[in-house]
Amino acid sequence: MNSTTTAPPGAPVPARRPAPGTPYADALRAQAGHDWVRLNVPGHAADLHAFRALASLLGPDALRLDFPPLLDGIDLGASSPLDEALALAAEAWGARRTWFLTNGASQGNQVASLVAPALGRVLVVQRSVHSSVIDGLVLSGLDCAFVQPSVDAEHGIAHGVTAADLARALAEHPDAAAAYVVTPSYFGAVADVRALAEVSHAAGVPLIVDEAWGSHFGFHPALPGNALSQGADLVTSSTHKLAGSLTQSAMLHLGHGPFADRLEPLVDRAFRLVQSTSASALLMASLDVARASLVAGREAVGASVAVADAVRRAIRRLGRYEIVSDSFGRFPDIVAADPLRIAVDTRSGGISGHEARRLLHRDHRIMVEVATDSAIVAVVGAGAAPETDRFVEALHLLPARAAGSAPAERSRLRLPSPGPARLTAREAFMSRSRTVAAGDAVGMISADTLAAYPPGIPNVLPGEVITAEAVDFLQRTAAAPSGHVRGALDPTVSVFRVVDRESPLPL
Repeated sequence: MNSTTTAPPGAPVPARRPAPGTPYADALRAQAGHDWVRLNVPGHAADLHAFRALASLLGPDALRLDFPPLLDGIDLGASSPLDEALALAAEAWGARRTWFLTNGASQGNQVASLVAPALGRVLVVQRSVHSSVIDGLVLSGLDCAFVQPSVDAEHGIAHGVTAADLARALAEHPDAAAAYVVTPSYFGAVADVRALAEVSHAAGVPLIVDEAWGSHFGFHPALPGNALSQGADLVTSSTHKLAGSLTQSAMLHLGHGPFADRLEPLVDRAFRLVQSTSASALLMASLDVARASLVAGREAVGASVAVADAVRRAIRRLGRYEIVSDSFGRFPDIVAADPLRIAVDTRSGGISGHEARRLLHRDHRIMVEVATDSAIVAVVGAGAAPETDRFVEALHLLPARAAGSAPAERSRLRLPSPGPARLTAREAFMSRSRTVAAGDAVGMISADTLAAYPPGIPNVLPGEVITAEAVDFLQRTAAAPSGHVRGALDPTVSVFRVVDRESPLPL
């Protein structure tokens, strides 16, 4: 289910040509056009009468196109339609090779983490990576060393890492397997990937980039260049986020750099380890279509950028709220901003981000992507044209302070500093554990990953000492409107799972 392009390692990124169609999606349509007696899985067998409830929910074409893998003329055989689709995706993103993922970018992060033990003993990781990277460390058992990101304390936002900080961490760990960073951030901050790649390569290790939020990068002059074009070696791309494929579909891209020959067979093996043997044809077809739309849709992407720019201008003009990206210039790790992300500082307008998100959803039927204590993030998909005037109007109809809420400044949440690491993520996750009350967990080693979600950046990792600051942050997050803590044992975060040791460890 993979394809390799013909460009040699280190070759320049090929120039894009007009999208030549959607070979995999076209093959599915042709297959669905025949009169089949389907005595295989999926069990609905595209029987629109017997499964009319499902057909009514999804539409008849979804059932007809829902074929299993390993069919001749679709994903089997020399130069199959799937091979063609993968090769076209690799060309579009400038990759040496691309894999389609049907378990989201989380699967790509797990693949990358599983590859790392073959390269060295320590993974040098940006501390604000997605929780799926930590899940990958649990699977791989690899030790890690963290590079701390810059933090906007005013907004409670973690950004990226500088090349200097990454270089120092790599120098401290000559047995490093790879460097692992995330860019852009959830708020659209873009790191200097070229500089990060240079220091990684100088240290003799590949640069792995979680570019989940940048799958659209490089497809329009107003967008930043993608990580592959800046020298990254392995890139996770969450294509469904802003590039237009279906939820849970993503891609993993291998670059043309000096580590490609070594990485490719490792990635291929790890991919087979975590990819479903029943990968969804619907998800993969959506990746094929999204690629063709991006390559051919420069004008539409430009229109989306113009829509997002207009929203930011309107918010600035009205004066109640501030735009978070307007302060990006204060941080040395940020070299650009994603123009399709609209991050609004709601606290400057007298309401928390969590409350703003809840009221927009309940009273105005408007959904935004991320809410924190201080801000909300709205996104405009590449090629989408949402009704943004309605969003601007609703935002300014929100109460300056919800009834019964604490004053904005007094209730502002700040990101907690992580506790010291005492065990690897795998050691802690696999250790005997017990459940204790939140107050008693302070000073003990966490057995779980706990992350305010979204965005899903872990606030406590397996193997880290639980701090009082982290407990307070997670409990207040959980208590906020629409607040959620991924990995928590109960909705209020009243208990923690800790490594079973007789006494707490000193902080």
